[in-house]
Amino acid sequence: MPSLYLELTDYRRRMAEIYSRVRKSQHSPQSHWHQFRADQDDLFKTHPQTALTPDQVANFTSLRYYPYNPALRFVVPVEKIVDKEVIRFDLRDDGVTRMQPIGYIPFEVNGQVVSLTLFWITGYGGGIFLPFKDLTNATETYAGGRYLLDTIKGADLGREGDQLVIDFNFAYNPSCAYNDRWSCPLPPPDNSLPVPIQAGELRFE
Repeated sequence: MPSLYLELTDYRRRMAEIYSRVRKSQHSPQSHWHQFRADQDDLFKTHPQTALTPDQVANFTSLRYYPYNPALRFVVPVEKIVDKEVIRFDLRDDGVTRMQPIGYIPFEVNGQVVSLTLFWITGYGGGIFLPFKDLTNATETYAGGRYLLDTIKGADLGREGDQLVIDFNFAYNPSCAYNDRWSCPLPPPDNSLPVPIQAGELRFE
């Protein structure tokens, strides 16, 4: 049993290192996106704590993504949010998870101004969490939505000055998108965008 937790720790460490390389890269966002994808594929294919089942690993070549779209990378301020209630998720394996809204991020997609709520996962340590849904769900991307930031798992694109880097080309599927071994917190209604986000990871097949 101790080896299981050491493997999980190693998986999170390696995931955090992948994102650290993205933040530190001196190359263009598109260049380090290609390296990010290669690193992710290697982790999914080779790590004992991959989200995939053994049968899925045996047939796995790579995760599928939209082509890189520079128009869906943003550097945005986090605007103050007032009197938003904590959201509770009852997860099968982890019990109740609580997410505190801490701000919102406005941006523009295809001429339409939209926004997403940014959350803090409460509990020991805590972390920033940014899940979202959009009009590609169930047709091109996972029906339950995708994640963009989850600093508990090391998924952190950093910031520029006092603004947050939000790059939808790095949007990824929650583990429950791959098989029913996993139970995941999915985006709340406030984070359902009325536009398609054609960037990031596609539906797993």
